[in-house]
Amino acid sequence: MKRQFNAHAIVDQLAAIYDESVANLRQALARYVEDRTSPDERSRKKGAFAYPELRVDYAGKGPVTSPSRAFARLNQPGVYATSIARPELFRDYLVEQLEHLNRDYDVTVTAGRSASEIPYAYVIENSGIQVGDISTAELSRFFPSNELIHLGDEIADGVWVQNPDEPRPLALFDGPRTDFSLARLRHYTGTPPEHFQQFVLFTNYVRYVDEFVGVAIDALRRKDSRFTSLSVPGATYEPGELVNAEAEIAAGQWRRHQMPAYHLMANDRTGITLVNIGVGPSNAKTVCDHVAVLRPEVWLMIGHCGGLRPSQTIGDYVLAHAYLRDDHVLDDVLPAEIPLPAIAEVQNALFDATTTITGEDEDSVKRRLRTGTVVTTDDRNWELLYAASALRFNQSRAVGIDMESATVAAQGYRFRVPYGTLLCVSDKPLHGELKLPGQANAFYERAISQHLRIGIEALNLLQREGEGLHSRKLRSFDEPPLR
Repeated sequence: MKRQFNAHAIVDQLAAIYDESVANLRQALARYVEDRTSPDERSRKKGAFAYPELRVDYAGKGPVTSPSRAFARLNQPGVYATSIARPELFRDYLVEQLEHLNRDYDVTVTAGRSASEIPYAYVIENSGIQVGDISTAELSRFFPSNELIHLGDEIADGVWVQNPDEPRPLALFDGPRTDFSLARLRHYTGTPPEHFQQFVLFTNYVRYVDEFVGVAIDALRRKDSRFTSLSVPGATYEPGELVNAEAEIAAGQWRRHQMPAYHLMANDRTGITLVNIGVGPSNAKTVCDHVAVLRPEVWLMIGHCGGLRPSQTIGDYVLAHAYLRDDHVLDDVLPAEIPLPAIAEVQNALFDATTTITGEDEDSVKRRLRTGTVVTTDDRNWELLYAASALRFNQSRAVGIDMESATVAAQGYRFRVPYGTLLCVSDKPLHGELKLPGQANAFYERAISQHLRIGIEALNLLQREGEGLHSRKLRSFDEPPLR
């Protein structure tokens, strides 16, 4: 008879350990600020400042039938463990993963204290502690701090080295890596990480933000709406607070942040997040590095591209099914020759969403939606290298060029987040139709509303996919169990 299991109780234990460690760390910091009393080393050795640890022991007795899902799978017996940051933020995710493992495998799941300590910088906010003129160098002598040796993506990139005396990794990201990204998300986007939703849109133009805000406000005004609020840099709007919302948001704090985020929130974080990542592969890599720790269900890139085929017209769509990576920002961790597979569920959702939003039949949509290879370059002035570029584009059969899409896709591949790209042709540099100010404004006014709504509709369709959205294409043969 299988023993009783309560995943919520396990997360309760993780949260209790985390809260105790945070309280201990804050109390020690406050004492040090007051009279320079250093923390007790004996207490630290017992885990006074430690992250909680989630541990799964698997003796090797597997299910009669291997689970069909792509995650929460155990491929070999052993002990699996990871430190956990912010357990309450990840409660639903952890409960889902643990319930799968317990149901399908004979495992023992426990919560304890890890060997990793919480860096002091992550607990000062909202603590009331004023460190004054005490330097970070001084605090780091006595309190746990961010040490880069403990941060990295070796597990996600499949280059971690197994120590036979240590547990196998249970998840892609441990506590220090997660806390690092949660702090960076707040810095870059201007919004709390708690407000990020599980369905994410990335864009490279601020005009999509204006359209998204309008769509979000209209959704919140509907009495039957499943959405509960709109979070933007510096403010959160509830349904009854929308009278001047668009003007206030446009004049708000978003300019202070490199990649402002906007969250149309729903229960269980099933709403939609839009991040304006700006232009370039470096920004695209940065935001994906950090959003990934929240384990989103999917992320999509919607933005503009240059059309590379004479048959295309301004306003046509490009649905990427392959990528030519000339972005170079990930070459050291994901060589350019590694193929990025198209995710069938995402491709279908983007096409179906296009037919729904445009109101056109499939044949009509196919005349203005081109499926093919998208080139992502790190050179905004690639046109000045026309001879070399034209040959490479011709060899790759590329149909569009931008500066972010392949980077977003490659990051989805690295971090096991389903990804997809739908771009809108804004110019045709190879064919004499350069993006000029007057032409650009007319194009934007015509195309952005429809394009943004296609992205939202695609996410609505993908939400219905459930666990089937997560493809084994994104999993390695030596995969950590948690999604």
